[in-house]
Amino acid sequence: MDVLIVGAGPAGSTAAHYLARSGVPVTVLEKTRFPREKVCGDGLTPRAVREIQLLGLPHAAEDGWRRNRGLRLIAGGRTLELPWPDLDGFPDYGLVRTRLGFDEALAAHARSAGAQVLEGHSVAEVLTDDAGRVVGARAHLLDEAGKKTGETRDFRADVVLAADGNSTRAAVSRGLAKRDDRPLGVAYRTYFESPRHEDDWMEGWLELPGADGKPLPGYGWVFGVGDGTCNVGLGILNSSKEFGRLDYRQVLREWTAGMPGEWGFSEENQVGPIRGAALPMGFNRTPHVVPGMALLGDAGGMVSPFNGEGISYAMESGRFAAQYLVDAAAAQRAAGRARPAEADVDRRLGAYADRVRREWGRHFTLGRAFAALIGHPAVMRAALATGMPVPPLMRLVVRLLANLTDRPGTSLPDAAIRVLEALVPATSNTVPPSPAPAARPES
Repeated sequence: MDVLIVGAGPAGSTAAHYLARSGVPVTVLEKTRFPREKVCGDGLTPRAVREIQLLGLPHAAEDGWRRNRGLRLIAGGRTLELPWPDLDGFPDYGLVRTRLGFDEALAAHARSAGAQVLEGHSVAEVLTDDAGRVVGARAHLLDEAGKKTGETRDFRADVVLAADGNSTRAAVSRGLAKRDDRPLGVAYRTYFESPRHEDDWMEGWLELPGADGKPLPGYGWVFGVGDGTCNVGLGILNSSKEFGRLDYRQVLREWTAGMPGEWGFSEENQVGPIRGAALPMGFNRTPHVVPGMALLGDAGGMVSPFNGEGISYAMESGRFAAQYLVDAAAAQRAAGRARPAEADVDRRLGAYADRVRREWGRHFTLGRAFAALIGHPAVMRAALATGMPVPPLMRLVVRLLANLTDRPGTSLPDAAIRVLEALVPATSNTVPPSPAPAARPES
């Protein structure tokens, strides 16, 4: 079995490492060259750290990985410091690592396992056979400056894993459209030289005060990177009526301008421009599997509507997909076949789609409801007024938002979250049926 992966981000590099480690030939096509920028908060919750541990990726402090103890939440004139929960299934610490270094380390880790990672290969479309099955991808070759050279290469494979983030060119070329019934977020961030760069907490501002004193929609973060800088940014959901109407760069400037001067969040201390990106949430592109191809991570909308976290789900999706394909490769070898049976591959890809729905479907459904509610400022203010004075309640909220529960777990928070998830259906990863056409009036 030959596997082709489009994109060397967290999803693609994770899948590539597991496949190559198990002896499955795998090629990864990455349009950029490492190290490269990626718009992100750079914060990794214990859910993402678990995937880093399972992958065996070194993450020592001397290599640029900064550990943190938990979340510091700021809202309504209150500040709460909530340590990450002590759970059997997750580590009790988070990390901050710039994507500039994180993605490069993941790609190198995949290479060390035997994966072929080709940089400067921008996939424009997938290749299909006469029956519509995905059988490979066509890539434009880019020069060192990221410009097209005019040369293209076709890559053939038994399976294609689309892990090309929110650009989703592979999925779009196969006709998989974005779903407008799922949440969408945007995030903007920059870096500042700051004495707060060694903060032990990932700081979240649940209210953003504007220059006129009125609260701004969305939430903000301050994450100490440990290298002399802080990642400072904000996110907003499309459930807010202000979505798409604001200059988010200006919102970020106004927010940071109101912070204490000694923090250094000023224009003269800014490192690099303010950058923004979309956050595809709650399975916003489906189905996750078509014959010969599966969607991983952001390409399949696997970003939590609760907190905008995507790295952990991207890495988990890469691990799940690799597990099913390793099993397919083993069945191929046991049967003495030169190539895997297409029916067996599709069955295992279908199992992958069922797995991600089973793992996160109910959580994402709850997240969709949460996103709809917090889009209303009055609801958000009421929720914060109720929750912030009650630390045990906020600890439960943090566990829910970060999807940190032991399964099965015996604690009261685990039980409460399971009850909440049991009350909602799992978010589907298939295409919803088209509405019936309206009846034609009688003439």
